[in-house]
Amino acid sequence: MTHAEPAQGAPHSSARIADELARRINTGELDAGDTVPSTRQITREFGVAMATATRALAALQQQGLVHVVSGVGTVVGAAPSADPASKEPASTLPTSPGGSDQPLTRDGIVLAAVTIADTEGIAALSMRRVATALDTATMSLYRHVRNKDQLLALMADRVFMDYPLPAAGGNWRPSLEALCRLQWSAYQSHPWLAQYMSMTRPQLIPRGMAHTEMAMSVLGRTGLDLGERLHAAVMLANYVRGTGVSLEPEALAEQDTGMTNDEWMEAQSALMGQILATGRFPAFTEVLSGGEVELDLNSVFEFGLHRLLDGLEVLVKQRSRAQKPANPRSRS
Repeated sequence: MTHAEPAQGAPHSSARIADELARRINTGELDAGDTVPSTRQITREFGVAMATATRALAALQQQGLVHVVSGVGTVVGAAPSADPASKEPASTLPTSPGGSDQPLTRDGIVLAAVTIADTEGIAALSMRRVATALDTATMSLYRHVRNKDQLLALMADRVFMDYPLPAAGGNWRPSLEALCRLQWSAYQSHPWLAQYMSMTRPQLIPRGMAHTEMAMSVLGRTGLDLGERLHAAVMLANYVRGTGVSLEPEALAEQDTGMTNDEWMEAQSALMGQILATGRFPAFTEVLSGGEVELDLNSVFEFGLHRLLDGLEVLVKQRSRAQKPANPRSRS
């Protein structure tokens, strides 16, 4: 099959893009298991809108040439047959209701949307994209969810369901540390979630609100007043979320470039050497020549979490001393 190029200046249609990607698959340019270009890569390569890129990938799925792998993206090859004896993970797309007897449900819509956001990023999520993944009409989704805003809230609540709150122990610090690590795990598994969560206009997500409730409850035993407990709970949640905001751009960059963070840093070594040779950055020079210093999002998260809890512990001790009754004077 020959691939006809569009006329100069003519826009690429989704069908034309799908034909080009199918050509790459059929000729072996993209082999089984290879990741096909993401929607973001397609928009850049072909100069089209995200919706057009989405339709092109959907056409390849309908042809059975590709399938979605959670955390990886769209890969070449038919989706493996599901083992009926095994439990389907929440991050796997539910069976498409179009052409099957399985009814469209709110839970199925939410799970499909979570998988799309996990693999393609939150910017790729739309009601049309979800409908395409489920092989159904876009308008049929609105019988189960009001709009995209409600869908996003349901997605976040569904993710938090997979991360039940830890038991609150007798000591406030280990309890808050466990809570923050739980949130960090959720953001790592679902990088879009940190992008969605807001501290200035917080979404009313019951399972998310339970995290703040637990933090304030744990701090209720410290002697901090109500305002201090609320600020401390939001401060910790905002720290975890703020660090997690970098997770999705890194995941998408790795998809786009095929390079891990370590590989990308290694590729910058020559340029870094030129910059350090100017002598203007002695601290950076000391870091790079002073042995093994690991710096990544996990190490930043751990360092910052401990320092925040250290500072909170100082405040708790101050309040404890202020509230402790003075020893009665001994009689002479």
